[in-house]
Amino acid sequence: MTRLEISNETARRLFLDRHALSESPEGPVTEKDVHALIHKLGFVQLDSVNTVERAHHMIMYSRRSGYRREMLHTLHHDNRDLFEHWTHDASLIPMEFYPHWHHRFAAARARLDHPRWASRIGPDADKVIARVRRHIRKHGPAMARDFEDKGGGGWWGWGPSKTALEYLWRTGELAICHRDGFEKVYDLASSVIPDELRKARPTRKQTIDWAARAALTRLGIATHQELAAFFALISIAEAKAWATAALKRGDVIEVAIGSHDGSAKTSLAFPVIEGDIATLNASDTGLRFLSPFDPAIRDRKRTERLFGFDYTIEIFVPEKKRKYGYYVLPMLQGDSFIGRADIKAHRADGRLEVKGLWLEQGVKLTKARRQEIEFALHKLGKFTGTPTIDVAAFQRHATDG
Repeated sequence: MTRLEISNETARRLFLDRHALSESPEGPVTEKDVHALIHKLGFVQLDSVNTVERAHHMIMYSRRSGYRREMLHTLHHDNRDLFEHWTHDASLIPMEFYPHWHHRFAAARARLDHPRWASRIGPDADKVIARVRRHIRKHGPAMARDFEDKGGGGWWGWGPSKTALEYLWRTGELAICHRDGFEKVYDLASSVIPDELRKARPTRKQTIDWAARAALTRLGIATHQELAAFFALISIAEAKAWATAALKRGDVIEVAIGSHDGSAKTSLAFPVIEGDIATLNASDTGLRFLSPFDPAIRDRKRTERLFGFDYTIEIFVPEKKRKYGYYVLPMLQGDSFIGRADIKAHRADGRLEVKGLWLEQGVKLTKARRQEIEFALHKLGKFTGTPTIDVAAFQRHATDG
């Protein structure tokens, strides 16, 4: 039986609080602060698209405007506070979470004979893997370019050696020690991951419980499908079974979450949810641009349900069929998404171009809002090394929803 009803406004505030978007991004930032932020979020997604800024840096900047790019390198490569592997996509993850990825490693080992792997690594898979393994043991960290075969078409252009590197990484024998530009540098996991974490073997039951609890902590409110999708470590069926058992024990409760359209969605929460809500502050922290890969908008259906914001990234949509643009950044103001902007950083001439800007229906381009948008653009331009803002383009393209 539903024990608690949470309004849409409160649900939005709670969700943004859990995603570190309800506090001011201003102020000094240290590596320790960035590590704490990633721990709060659960992980930070990596992405190579640099139209404005790479996703991992943009996700950090949106929450801590004093963030510097080298901080992630320090945390990952120098301090070993983070490891790189898969959640729903390639991500940097707090190192202490590593033991629970052993189940993912085991699943990857079982897939070596999958046609996708077999077609890229060739008929001598064992020999290729052994050769790559010997190379790293003898010479230390390596990149795909350090091997003779360079790929050529097919699955992302991977040749046998690159495929072997990926297989050994995905099965846990290798680890990514850092990235050179955006290219992976592989090393033995024993050289990167602390022994106690590398050798730990939580049971499947323990990992299911950890993954579900960790996801619910970071989301605040969630369905069992959302719990499963958070780290992509457990199946929907496993998350559902966990939720059923947790409800019976009283570890979680059902709550009715108000949607933007006035309907309600039954979700899960920890019993302390009422106390958490009572401590929420108003999300009045100015206007900020989010990465298209920001964790707060990763689940597009949830974004539309909570915020009434229909967002699709159009990178893979043919140009003539795009509704907005190639790399469109959502604009968050308080606890509402007020619009989106198609932005491109021209680093060669230090210019940040606003190719298009659209406000949501009912949002007015008041003088104060225009000033906030321009202020946010100037901050973003400073961060991306493109301090000259193409204001004329902004003024030309800005439209009132």
